[in-house]
Amino acid sequence: MQSVQHKPGTRALWGAVLTTLVALAALLGAAPASHADTTICEEFGSTTIQGRYVVQNNRWGTSATQCISVTDSGFRITQADGSVPTTGAPKSYPSVFNGCHYTNCSPGTNLPARLSSIASAPSGISYSYVSGAVYDAAYDIWLDPTPRTDGVNRTEIMIWFNRVGSVQPVGSPVGSATVAGRQWQVWSGNNGSNDVLSFVAPSTIDSWNFDVMDFVRQAVSRGLAQDNWYLTSIQAGFEPWQNGAGLAVNSFSSSVNLGGTGGGPGGSSACKVAYGTNVWQGGFTADVTVTNSGSSPVDAWKLAFTLPSGQKITSAWSAQISPSSGAVTAGGMAYNTSIPPGGQVSFGFQGTYNGAFAKPAAFSLNGTSCTTA
Repeated sequence: MQSVQHKPGTRALWGAVLTTLVALAALLGAAPASHADTTICEEFGSTTIQGRYVVQNNRWGTSATQCISVTDSGFRITQADGSVPTTGAPKSYPSVFNGCHYTNCSPGTNLPARLSSIASAPSGISYSYVSGAVYDAAYDIWLDPTPRTDGVNRTEIMIWFNRVGSVQPVGSPVGSATVAGRQWQVWSGNNGSNDVLSFVAPSTIDSWNFDVMDFVRQAVSRGLAQDNWYLTSIQAGFEPWQNGAGLAVNSFSSSVNLGGTGGGPGGSSACKVAYGTNVWQGGFTADVTVTNSGSSPVDAWKLAFTLPSGQKITSAWSAQISPSSGAVTAGGMAYNTSIPPGGQVSFGFQGTYNGAFAKPAAFSLNGTSCTTA
């Protein structure tokens, strides 16, 4: 923001004028003037909102001007000059975040945090969209083996709430998945700097409240992260390729609640899974017992694992399981949502298979890797 330069000898005059205006406002019963929104046009300019989040302009793919107007709850793109080919990377990622981005950490954040120490990470987002632009509305979750606060992390999870134009995520489609109660098209690839796991909404989502850890567990179950890795930042914004003025994050919230089931490098796992099967030609049943070997209850338990290729679940009991193939997540019913310390929960399912039968290679409980019995 450009500062006003006063000539020598005018400070007293300005002070007198200001005092007179304040007194006049008081006499007239006028309310104090509200603060105008902050405008940022600097390439990597940023500011804080609500004393807990950072809003950044983050223009890195073009030299054309981009400006954002920062509000108390989010931001709006007010100028988005230029365009870049839709076959390559976008021109920017104006966003709001909780955590650390290239040494810029949001006030009071408890990120980076080890995945196994996170009980939940509730978040909410509301977007406004415009016509005449090519972009995606992207929610980013960054993971790394170390608690780094600078540079590029190992794995990026992207949630595409909306996309307009001939743009697509990094990599290629690898199927679909139900995550946090919604169906997603799943893409996986590498952009040359980090792995990218993307979840693309089949239709536009304007606003949503969800648990970030539901998507983190997907990365763990697909081998793109481990429970002893770290969540470093949570970001929401837009990736424009062409135009973009008027796109807005109306509101953003992000919390990271610590107190997970534990477990870390060199430590013992806090869960154990017994996976028994009965197999016949083309079909099978699986009986699964999950033991909480930690010292704290596991509430709202979710067991993530990947079914081998060719397997598909046709029915289940004592758990809700989705999707029916690939990377799946099993969760408790109304009567068995918590596993006490030293306690167990059991469930099962029936399925079909093609080719040679095999068991899942690994299991994770609420983001913590389990041993197998």
